[in-house]
Formats: sequence, C-alpha cells, structure tokens
Amino acid sequence: MTASSRRRFLGQGAAGAAWLAGGWTSRGADDAAAGPRPTPAQLRWQQCEVGVIFHFDMPVAAGAFAPNNEIRTTFDPSLYNPEALDTDAWAAAAKAAGARYAVFTATHFNGFLQWQSDAYPYGLRQAKWRGGKGDVVADFVASCRRADLLPGIYFSTHRNAWWTAWGHYVDGGAGRGTEKQKAFCRASERMTEELCSRYGPLVQIWYDAGVKTPAEDGPDVLPIFEKHQPDSVFYHSRQRSDHRWIGNEKGFAGDPCWATMPGGEVSHNAAAWKPLLASGDPDGTVWSPGMVDVPLRGTNGVHDWLWRPDREKGIEPVETLLRMYEQSVGRNSVFTVGAVVDPKGRLPEPDAVRLAEFGRAVQARYGREAAAGAGDGDSIEVRLPKPARVERVSIAEDIAHGERIREYRVEGHVGADTWKPLAAGQSVGHRRLHAFDPVEVAAVRLVVARARGTPRIRRLAVY
Repeated sequence: MTASSRRRFLGQGAAGAAWLAGGWTSRGADDAAAGPRPTPAQLRWQQCEVGVIFHFDMPVAAGAFAPNNEIRTTFDPSLYNPEALDTDAWAAAAKAAGARYAVFTATHFNGFLQWQSDAYPYGLRQAKWRGGKGDVVADFVASCRRADLLPGIYFSTHRNAWWTAWGHYVDGGAGRGTEKQKAFCRASERMTEELCSRYGPLVQIWYDAGVKTPAEDGPDVLPIFEKHQPDSVFYHSRQRSDHRWIGNEKGFAGDPCWATMPGGEVSHNAAAWKPLLASGDPDGTVWSPGMVDVPLRGTNGVHDWLWRPDREKGIEPVETLLRMYEQSVGRNSVFTVGAVVDPKGRLPEPDAVRLAEFGRAVQARYGREAAAGAGDGDSIEVRLPKPARVERVSIAEDIAHGERIREYRVEGHVGADTWKPLAAGQSVGHRRLHAFDPVEVAAVRLVVARARGTPRIRRLAVY
C-alpha cells in the first residue's frame, strides 16, 4: 500500500458496543479489488455474533432418549404434552446470554411437526396437546420478536423417522429413486413452504446436515426459500451455503479464519470445502463465513443437543464458554450455543443460569472500551485519555466492502518513540479479538502490512 493511500482516524473513550447498531453504507471506490462481499442478509447474521438454538423433539416429550436423538421409531402423538412450555423464558435466556438471534428445531430427526402442518399426519394436529391446535413455531417466533431477537427455524430432511429417511433418503437411506423418495421430497417442499411463508421474516432457515438438491434426488426447496425469505440466510445445499459449519463442535474456528470459500459446489460436504472449513479460503470467490456451534451441555463426557435426564454435569463452565466466544466471534465467526428443552417444555434452570453467567462474563470483559476509533488506511491509531494498562484489542473491518486486510500487527505506544508489538495476524473480517500480557500504553495502533484495496476499519477498540 502506498503512503498516498494512508489515512488515520483518532478516537478515544467511545461507548462499548455502539458500533454493532450502525448501518452499512456503500463507499464504492475500490470494492472490486477486495473480492467477494456479503449480502445484506449475511451481514445481519454476522452482526448477531452469538445465537442460541433450542432443541426439542417428540422422543424427549415421550421419554425416549438416545445420543444425538438417533431414534428411528415414531411415537403416539398423544405423548407430546409440554404442559409448562414457556418460549418467552427461552427467549429471555438467549437474550441474557448476549444472543441476537435464536433458532428452534421445528422438526428434528423424529419428523414430528411442531407447527400446524399439512405436510403429513405426524405432528401437533394429531396431538391432544392444546386440542391439536398448538403451534410451537408460532409461539417461538412471537417470543423472539418480543425479546428483540431475530428468529430462525431449523428442520431436518436429512433424518426423518416418520418417513424412514436416514442420510437424506427413505428406507433407511436405500430408497433413492423410488416413488416413496419422491413423496418425501414433496413433503419436504411443503414443510419449507409452510415454515418460510407463515411466520414473517426470519434470520435463517437451517437444514440440518444440509438438504439434497433435485439433481441428487432431493427436494426443490431453494426457489421456495428465495420466494418467501429473500432477506434471510440459507443453510445449506450444494447450490447455496450462506454460511458454513466450522468443521467441529468444540467451540473454535481456525486462525486465520476467512469468510470466503471456493466456488463450484458450496456445501461443507464438497471436496473443495472440507479441508477449508476451519480456515476459509483467502482467495475464495464465495462469501460463506464460519458458524461455530456447540451444545451447552458438552463437557464431562456429555455432548447433548437434546435433553436427557440427570446430565447437568455436562453444562460448560463460564470460563470455557468465554474462551469459545473468543475463539469463534473473536475469529470472524458466529457462535451458536445449543440449549436443551425438557419434556415439559422448559429450559432447565441450571442451563438458564449458565447462559446468563456467560452473557455477563462477555460484558465484563468486552462491554467497556478504554478507547476506540475507526477509519480507512494502512495505519489506524487510537489514543487513550491517559496512559493505562490494557490487555485486549478488538479489530473490525467494514465487511460490507469485503475482507481487505491480509496481514496486520497491533502495537502499543509505551514511551517516547517506542511502539511495543502486542499482536499480529492475517484475517480480521467482522471481528478479531486478541489478548496479550497487560501493558501500560498511551496509544494503540493497527498497522496493515498487506491488503486488497484500502483497509476500512469499522472499529479498533482497546480493553
């Protein structure tokens, strides 16, 4: 980058997370040089940073439990009776965790439809609960909107016990090309139509393990999604993958972690994508940022996405959740925490408490900036109101104009003309967090060593 492109903006004492509420404005100029850019829907999803996905399915209601809900039998719908269902409490817990979006498993692997569906006769219309008129999806979406959370919906065409679909195809995975598979595809399209058209704008539609395309003998769902949810995020098929799974359920993204991936087949199952899930591709032509998903109950030999009795020992410690936050949100990814719902429809109290503790821990660490600034160019400097000990820094690019930074370093002004190295890296993207040994500085600066186009720094914050 030439000296003539260099600009500097000085800032100090800015309020905590105000930048998250800002709009995204086009500045034109050298956007083409910066490569792929996100859609408005992808921007909105990435700005959420933290989400909670609530898992509930018929086997939990029926008292049948298995790892990852891998139960291939169906149940009498009368066994579904979440008599204490409280989606407002779910939303409040997500909000307390610092989440900006929440997702509900409208139908998980058992195929029980938790909304008023005409897709096939195994769901709330066949249950005695609420006289067969219950709609948990509607309740959940309404609770999210009251809590100022963006609602999302998850459902599975990958596994569906009612259709004997396992691995995307009926008859336990062996029914590809059969009339039964065609009927399952039509039912999957009907589910998509109902969920995308009835509940207003959604932050995302999440197909577990993806959805097969018509060319793979799968349902033709993408046109339905695009018709009814044009401002939403689609996850995912080989046709479209608006974000990607990070490749593990352990709570971390790679370092570096780019938001771009190769073109061609765009599923995390595609051969070109699998080796790059954690890191992304700095030269990729598709914008598909990372999603780091973990179950809240994921330690001490427990890895539960759905409720099982007497498993509270698996609730992750606050310190672990905070580290996961820093290694997901702090590495240009979105952090999605899985919460269980018990047979009565409640988020267990210990889980709700831990989510709130996590939210407070993030605020305690990142809720108050010592100083902050923004600007364009290869060197951005932030001066503190007075010299102080700092130990963390947050960098955020204006990703509406793409990921421009390719290599950078962070330095602290420790006296006279002396700048001490504090951190360094390659990818920044939506947000990059660095921790370092506490050091007293009068200023902190970001120096960009390599970039595509002019770096656009939305926020440089010191803690």
